[in-house]
Amino acid sequence: MALDATATLDGRNIGAGVAPGPARSSLRRADIAWLSLWMAGTLLSFTAMAVSVRAVAATLNAFEMMSVRSAFGLAFLLVLLGVRPELRRDLSMRRIRLHLVRAVLHFASQIGWTLSVTLLPLATLFALEFTMPAWVAVFAVLLLGERMTASRVGTLVLCFAGVLVIVRPGLGSFQPAALVALGTALAFALVAIATKKLVSTESTFAILFWMNLMQLPMNFAGSDPLFVLRLDWWMALPLLGIGIAGLSTHFCLTNAFRHGDASVVIPLDFLRVPFIALVGWLFYAEALDALVFAGAGLILAGIVWNLRAEARRN
Repeated sequence: MALDATATLDGRNIGAGVAPGPARSSLRRADIAWLSLWMAGTLLSFTAMAVSVRAVAATLNAFEMMSVRSAFGLAFLLVLLGVRPELRRDLSMRRIRLHLVRAVLHFASQIGWTLSVTLLPLATLFALEFTMPAWVAVFAVLLLGERMTASRVGTLVLCFAGVLVIVRPGLGSFQPAALVALGTALAFALVAIATKKLVSTESTFAILFWMNLMQLPMNFAGSDPLFVLRLDWWMALPLLGIGIAGLSTHFCLTNAFRHGDASVVIPLDFLRVPFIALVGWLFYAEALDALVFAGAGLILAGIVWNLRAEARRN
């Protein structure tokens, strides 16, 4: 479940694939401790979401699972609105069309990600997710008028090579569901571009509120109207995991950016690939595929190259 790479909880803008400010030569010991804590929370949140989705996939479809996520998120934000009434000032209708475009794109990407969790080995899915910064670089040039630099071209080449290593088109091990995962990464990149446009005038609370409010009926449209009657007591923990992880991933990764540059945070986020591969091996008997790790390494190399180049430019 990729995050909205340009939004933070305090309204600051962190461009996807771009360092948020001048590179620091070193991190203070306290920053390292907090960074490690928040990245551990991010890692556990992503893993909890994936495991929770798999736990209820035989009973609920992707729309029904995301209905639970949207309902939980909206309920949490409404409680926050009750506690802090001043947040109502953020809920302007001035850019409601762009909010709707973003919500539709995020809806499609969430459904694609949920389907991919049930169809692909977890390590393969998480590795393909890391192509998102490359897609963001392309769309930033096409839609935002940003400059295509040598490092961004290099990132695209390395990410494409990594995808070919992971997907292996034309070989017996090719999995068509990998195309769904790639499409999901592409959709998440468009969400990041839409978010980048919104954060110039909209608060993070407003972006998340409109997203959950708009996505809830979209998810209900693909759900069995009576799916709540199929909920059983044993689903309480995984459904709670889906709801909480949907919010905690945003919270933890955002706080990680407060204590380290993107050039530090993004490589640490790559630990999701070996960790989720271990989870898949332990709980789902998924093979540890060396080519998935090799392809993921190429993708990571491209992302780190671009992050360091952006940091030097800044």
